[in-house]
Amino acid sequence: MKKQQKWIGAAAAAGALALVLAGCAGGGNDGGNGGGSGGGNEGATEITGADYNPQPRENLQQGGEAVFPITEIPEQLNANHSDGSVDTATIWEWYNPQTILMTPEGEAYANPNYLTDWTTEEVDGKTVVTYTINPDAVWNDGTPITWEAYNQTWIANRSLDEGYIPNTTDGYSLIESVEQGEDERQAVVTFKQVYPWTNGLFWHLVNPAINTPELFNEAYVNQVHPEWGAGPYTVDEYDANGGTITFVPNENWWGDEPLLDKVTFRVLDDTAEINAFRNGEIDMAVTGTEDRLAQVADMEGVVTYRAQRTSTNLLEINAERPQFADLEVRKALLMAIDRDQIKEVVWNGLDYTEPDSGSFNLFPFQEGYVDALREAGWEFNVEEANAILDEAGWVRGEDGIREKDGVRLEGVLPLFGDDPIVEARGRIIQTQLAEVGADITPEVRPSSDFSNDLTTKNWDLVMLGFSSSDPYGVAYMCQLYCSDSGLNLSSTGTPEIDERIANEVSALPTAEEQTEAGMKLESEIMAETWGIFPLYAGPWIVTAKEGLANLTPETYTGLDLFGLQPVENVGWEKE
Repeated sequence: MKKQQKWIGAAAAAGALALVLAGCAGGGNDGGNGGGSGGGNEGATEITGADYNPQPRENLQQGGEAVFPITEIPEQLNANHSDGSVDTATIWEWYNPQTILMTPEGEAYANPNYLTDWTTEEVDGKTVVTYTINPDAVWNDGTPITWEAYNQTWIANRSLDEGYIPNTTDGYSLIESVEQGEDERQAVVTFKQVYPWTNGLFWHLVNPAINTPELFNEAYVNQVHPEWGAGPYTVDEYDANGGTITFVPNENWWGDEPLLDKVTFRVLDDTAEINAFRNGEIDMAVTGTEDRLAQVADMEGVVTYRAQRTSTNLLEINAERPQFADLEVRKALLMAIDRDQIKEVVWNGLDYTEPDSGSFNLFPFQEGYVDALREAGWEFNVEEANAILDEAGWVRGEDGIREKDGVRLEGVLPLFGDDPIVEARGRIIQTQLAEVGADITPEVRPSSDFSNDLTTKNWDLVMLGFSSSDPYGVAYMCQLYCSDSGLNLSSTGTPEIDERIANEVSALPTAEEQTEAGMKLESEIMAETWGIFPLYAGPWIVTAKEGLANLTPETYTGLDLFGLQPVENVGWEKE
């Protein structure tokens, strides 16, 4: 599944790792006024667009290797599964079908290596999409890629009731049938209604061999299963304990020859990553902080790229904890958070600014965007936050920490990785929430613990990022706010919210109507839940060895905004 959203690790979310959009690159930031458009230096500017060194294949050499850093090799390596992260999707992209590609601006188009035709029409009040599969397309186990892959992808993603645990059911739950077309190389997908977001579905095909909930949920746990993959590369070595995974050209590939002889991802914490880049051990490093930029400033033969992100950094509050179960408590805590102060620290020295993040459906640069957070009634107001907690019966003790019915207003905020910016951001939130009588304890943990700790809810509050890989916004609203969301782990969703999204948004026939209704409903949901809180997007800044082209081709992440590029086109420029 393309877009939907996926989460990125907290170290990534701090401003070091991130995601992007399309156009040009720049620097920026505009001063930290209390209600304004980003913290930082006066006179700063926004970064808009993609910046990934796009090059045609004829400009690139055949051969060579590339080594990239990655935050973790997650336990769950099925990109369609709810527990899959951005790192899961990055790994998946290098050895599985890329049936649909996308420009940085968000225009989807069929990858001719997999699809010779892709048509959408309305028939008798229902949307019908026909996928005609390239007759050369085969899985690595030698079986042809047929309509059955589309059928199994639908089955795995359409519902939680059948035992599958997909990343999202959005869109798939509205499909009526998937059938064979003219032959086994054609899939005909019929929706129950008119559905405007068909371009966002069937990006990550499920191999028909993964035909039970048990296989879908468990087969990719600490396993990569290259035999179920297809594409220009396949897995050569997979070492979860050693933190490496390597891809080499796939002898079963039928398209353009992949340019690189070997692609390696290495798990590196923040400090290790920048040191490895300086030592020439990896070919790219995230340099999204003042300190990291300073560490590469004296290097020769490198280029720094700056792009806009298509992700939102955020805070989640675990409403299953008794101290955070009360809606008014969560609202008060969020009103005590000064986002501009956080941004001033995270973006210090980057000369960067951006509009405030006020939605998880759309980014401020997208048509139809509304600041749903402010529409919900949020403002940074410590005095009002204290008054809310007083009214709710939370009383300060001698140590200044509030308590009610023997329960203290306290919690653990894990900080993943060893980037000092991550720790600084956590300390700021600790200090801000202390102003309203909350005792929040930051706890440093390894980046490699992120996925497991997040999904097992080993946290009271947590910072992470939601990453979008396409621009279709409210198409995936249920993934954000429904009661079974794999992203929103605050436990604030309800069956009533599920029903409202289905009836008031998803049932509407056009993208424009859904967007308008979705933005209105988002503000109402925020006011009714106060479980997830947008902090900022931030720039995506990466420094790479000179000549490395078509960077970050994977979905959900990178320098190319909404772009999804063929992995076989990543390579080195000719000398």
